Amino acid sequence: MISLADLASLHDRYADALAAPVTPVTVAGPRDDVVIGDGSPALMGCVNLSRDSTYKDSVAVDAETAVRMGRVLAAQGAHVIDVGAESSGPHARRVGAEEQSAVLGEVVAALADDVVVSVETYHPEVVETCLKAGARVLNLTGRRDEETMLRLAADHGATVVMCFGEEADVRESASSAPAGDDALPALLDHFGPRLEHARSVGVREVVLDPGLGFTYANLTTPAERAGWQARMLAQTFRLRPLGAPLCHSLPHSFDLFGAEYRKAEGFFAVLAALGGAHLYRVHEVAHVRAVLGAMDALSL
Repeated sequence: MISLADLASLHDRYADALAAPVTPVTVAGPRDDVVIGDGSPALMGCVNLSRDSTYKDSVAVDAETAVRMGRVLAAQGAHVIDVGAESSGPHARRVGAEEQSAVLGEVVAALADDVVVSVETYHPEVVETCLKAGARVLNLTGRRDEETMLRLAADHGATVVMCFGEEADVRESASSAPAGDDALPALLDHFGPRLEHARSVGVREVVLDPGLGFTYANLTTPAERAGWQARMLAQTFRLRPLGAPLCHSLPHSFDLFGAEYRKAEGFFAVLAALGGAHLYRVHEVAHVRAVLGAMDALSL
């Protein structure tokens, strides 16, 4: 069981990392700017245009449905709406750049005048289409053509959510999470050079995502996967020395929560908040917003 002693030990061992300053990221919005990393949690609501997405409650069957869902999530308190057309699962149907561009471009254009829109993809053609349509955030989930996509983000002044990944994209079945009992040193080594390079090509606003929402070949059981995710959430603050805000895609472990899986994101949001997350990528916006609001209102 997670204990107060566990959290106290983390605090004591890594106090210097906890004290490291983070420079907030500001995303220009159509109405209000979204600031990530200023001490207030920012919520990214998910809309999936792939029927293969594991979280069925977030699946939009067409562009019209996706736009409606995005507006509902914004009304529930999402600061950013993240849209994607291909599930990140390794066995999901691959969706080509042309097909992604057609549906996502339509959705982005319909939402961009009202909310900050993020596009999740690893295709440069999709990035270009969606940034031209008004997307302000690139949720970068693949390394193939990373240089091109970073330069597109720089040209459009877009914020980049840089997800962990060593493969061409996170759909690759060979993708692996950082090995060992303590993955944070590997994450620091991974993100440091990528962050420096992104800034060298003109991307000024970067948020780092350790990639908890992806499937990894070396996390073979649900318990192993959930344990790794929990450790990452509670120790997010150890990435603070990189100076960038931190994002987590909150888990929704069916194996731990069963029929109550829709409550899982609220539980993991507590760990993420204690661990110092700044941006929360979620499906259950209203629930997570209430949980984080309660944590903010209470002190012990």
